[in-house]
Amino acid sequence: MRILAVDYGDARTGIAVSDNSEMLASPVCTITEYHADRLAQKIADIAKEQNAGEIIVGLPLNMDGSRGGRAQKCEEFAAMIGKLVDVEVKMWDERSTTVTAHRFLNETNVRGKKRKAVVDTVAATIILESYLSYRSKHKD
Repeated sequence: MRILAVDYGDARTGIAVSDNSEMLASPVCTITEYHADRLAQKIADIAKEQNAGEIIVGLPLNMDGSRGGRAQKCEEFAAMIGKLVDVEVKMWDERSTTVTAHRFLNETNVRGKKRKAVVDTVAATIILESYLSYRSKHKD
C-alpha cells in the first residue's frame, strides 16, 4: 500500500509518499498555500493521484509528549483532509523532524532559497520513514 505523509505548515507543507512495498519514502513536493481548505483539497488530490491507501499527518508534540496549540491545529487539519478522502488519515509523532531535516540539508550543503523550498518535503520524508519503520517492526 502507498502511504502519503504530510508535514503541515502555515505557509509551506511538505508531501512524501511510500512505494507499494512500504520500504521507500520519497519526497513528492512542497505546497505553498496559506488557506487550509485549499491545501486540504490539494493534498486530497495528490493522495488520489498517488493512489495512497493511507495518509499520515505529522503531529508536533512537545518534547515532553504533551499537545500544544500547533498539535491541535495539525489534528484539525488532518480532520479536514479526512472529510475529502476515502482512506484513513492518521497522526504520527513528528518531534524533531524539522531539526533533523535541517541537519540533513546542512550535511548536503543545501542553502538559501533552495533550502527553504525543500526543508518541508525532507521533513515529510523523515516522518514517513519513521512511520514505515514502525510498521515494519509491528506487523499484524
